[in-house]
Amino acid sequence: MQNPQDTGRIPTSLVAGVSVVMLAAAAGGAWWARNTITGSPPQSEVPTLSQSPQDTPPATEQKVQVYWVDDVNNQIELVPSSITVENVDNPSEALEMAFEQLLAGPEEEAIASAIPEETQLRNLSVKSDGVHLDLSVDFTTGGGSASMQSRLGQIIYTATSLDPDAQVWIDVGGKPLEVLGGEGLIVDQPMTRQDFETNFPL
Repeated sequence: MQNPQDTGRIPTSLVAGVSVVMLAAAAGGAWWARNTITGSPPQSEVPTLSQSPQDTPPATEQKVQVYWVDDVNNQIELVPSSITVENVDNPSEALEMAFEQLLAGPEEEAIASAIPEETQLRNLSVKSDGVHLDLSVDFTTGGGSASMQSRLGQIIYTATSLDPDAQVWIDVGGKPLEVLGGEGLIVDQPMTRQDFETNFPL
């Protein structure tokens, strides 16, 4: 016969089991809440990425040509010398470096320059209508007609080394060059390589 005092009593083993389940559920809820708020996945789920150092971008290089004069069979000719300029962002910078080399004079004895040593580049810019140059007044000093034509050719060809069809605008001392030398060589503006070959045959 069942003991009246045991009626409605929950077995101790059942209470213990329910407690374990509730504790586990509470712990799981706390874990879920913590990771939901912080937005961080468990440490074991955080992906690890191998980071390699970024490659250094190569320096920008561009080839330009500097033109000198040479006597070939008693005939004056314009001869190019290629140079490589580095770390340039636009054509103006590349041509400026080319003109620095040109005005410094040739390093080889076999070639020469008809441009006076004192000549300086005052300004250079590449625009939609061509290459604009401003040289110091020293550019127009000394020499006969052959020298004047040669130095003009050096300027025209070096300025158009990146674009052989480009037009060249030449200023001297801030003013457009109209007449070159004491013999009065007429310089039409702008001038191209074709114009030079037609009007100033060497």
